[in-house]
Amino acid sequence: MSDLPIARLAAAFAARADLMTRLNAEQTNAYRLFHGSVEGVPGLTVDRYGDLILAQSFHNTLTANDLAALDAFYGEALPGLVVVYNDRSQGNSRIANPLEGDRKVAAHAPRVIHELGVAYHFQARHAGQDPWLFLDLRAGRRRVMAEAAGRSALNLFAYTCGVGIAAAKAGARFVVNVDFAESSLKVGKDNARLNDLPIRPRFIQSDVFPALRQFAGLGQPEVVRRKRLPPFPKLEPQQFDLVFLDPPRYAKSPFGVVDLVNDYPALFKPALLSTAEGGALICCNNVAEIERDTWLDQLQRSARKAGREIREAEWIMPEADFPSSDGNPPLKMVLLRA
Repeated sequence: MSDLPIARLAAAFAARADLMTRLNAEQTNAYRLFHGSVEGVPGLTVDRYGDLILAQSFHNTLTANDLAALDAFYGEALPGLVVVYNDRSQGNSRIANPLEGDRKVAAHAPRVIHELGVAYHFQARHAGQDPWLFLDLRAGRRRVMAEAAGRSALNLFAYTCGVGIAAAKAGARFVVNVDFAESSLKVGKDNARLNDLPIRPRFIQSDVFPALRQFAGLGQPEVVRRKRLPPFPKLEPQQFDLVFLDPPRYAKSPFGVVDLVNDYPALFKPALLSTAEGGALICCNNVAEIERDTWLDQLQRSARKAGREIREAEWIMPEADFPSSDGNPPLKMVLLRA
């Protein structure tokens, strides 16, 4: 017998009935089916990506009985969709479990998914660990599409460039995606080719710090403390109407340290200075323990120190497939106008 509480999966599925109808009408077939941290099984997530269901466990390994129960439930609830399981309960959230037969083929098969009328490439398993489209960021991509028409857009820590592709699809006049990983930008370029875009987005492989400092007009020296830094693309100062900043929790490079807990302003200041007067800067912070109003106060103080005053702040909440028990979801997104 499975230890997995199938009744909780059923309750989560029923709670999403209206949402799934709305998303289908918006040409969206990628969404979270079960958000375990809130819906009763901490560490378990179940996501639909087109014709595939991706189950991932981050605390405990699912048993064979658990997987059979998942197969049975979703086989009835969403017939015709294959279930793939990624066990990420080991160190660094690395995928630990081997797959065999048809399940292995399905996990590595390239497929196309859709969100808000935009097409994206997807594989349940690839050379990296994380899915190529983060579903909790849908609300951010939706907001970008509402803002983008006729505007220039800068997508920072672009990963597979979902935000930039969404902006281009929505009519942005110019889009720049910045990420250090060539493999992620390759998926982004493939995503661009997948869609009928009115413009050709730009893809810059670079550490975000030197790119941002150059766009902001702060400059990036090639030598610091008598140490030559790695090569980086040379960019002219430029301000954008719409900037999207979605950094990882922590990352260190020769150019600087990304630390969302202790030093968000290190990124925020050059991002703000790269945002045109009257433009919009959307900032993300995925650290659960950071309280959103405290974080916003930090951003407002940082803006004043940079000589810019935040005139408007609008919280962008994750959509209904990412419920929150206290109204303070782990992923915080705020749109700022300064």
